Amino acid sequence: MSKKAKILYIEDEPFLGKIVKESLESRQFLVRMLTDGIDALETFQSFQPDICVLDIMLPTKDGLSVGKEIKALDPQMPIIFLTAKNQTEDVLKGFKMGGNDYMRKPFSMEELIVRIDNLLELTGSSTNRNQKSNGNAITIGQYQYDPVKYELSLKGKVEKLSHREAELLRIFLEKPQEIVERKHILKTIWGDDSFFNSRNLDVYVTKLRGYFKQDPDIQIITLKGVGYRFVAG
Repeated sequence: MSKKAKILYIEDEPFLGKIVKESLESRQFLVRMLTDGIDALETFQSFQPDICVLDIMLPTKDGLSVGKEIKALDPQMPIIFLTAKNQTEDVLKGFKMGGNDYMRKPFSMEELIVRIDNLLELTGSSTNRNQKSNGNAITIGQYQYDPVKYELSLKGKVEKLSHREAELLRIFLEKPQEIVERKHILKTIWGDDSFFNSRNLDVYVTKLRGYFKQDPDIQIITLKGVGYRFVAG
């Protein structure tokens, strides 16, 4: 990226936080670190980060609450949750609060950086998002799709896609009429092809099909055991 991407990082473990912050800064990120969620919203508004990395377990205000408040202000802000727990419940709560990705502690710095880079590439910086206009709308069959606002419109009716729905649609649009392997989708969007993420993918494919149901020429064809083919007319 031409400018340094800004990261709001909240972590209450001083030693871990110092290591992660310095590692990110060594990769040319600008990092604002907090040790609690209590002042997170004020910092978010003044710092205007491009991505947030939030520990779930925090002393006063937990990362899930912070993430929910941030998403209310900026629905397209990418958020990665960090959790020390091994419970699926934490992960599900994270996604419900608007999280785009999650990592379990202890984690590899290299993996964290890859996931940050991936989300930044998928969403663009806050500045870029604000500067783009509807001139970037894509025609998909009878629909118009704004990849910046994640809005799919048909005859005046607008459907707002979630971040992951938009990521899935982007993958399909990059390879129209081609077979897209299921494993490739899982690795690109979730980072791994676990059973839990695989079931999530099924849900998102069903949602996309529902959004496009008004145009019979648009199909997401399932190729069992292989992947999908996106056909638009």
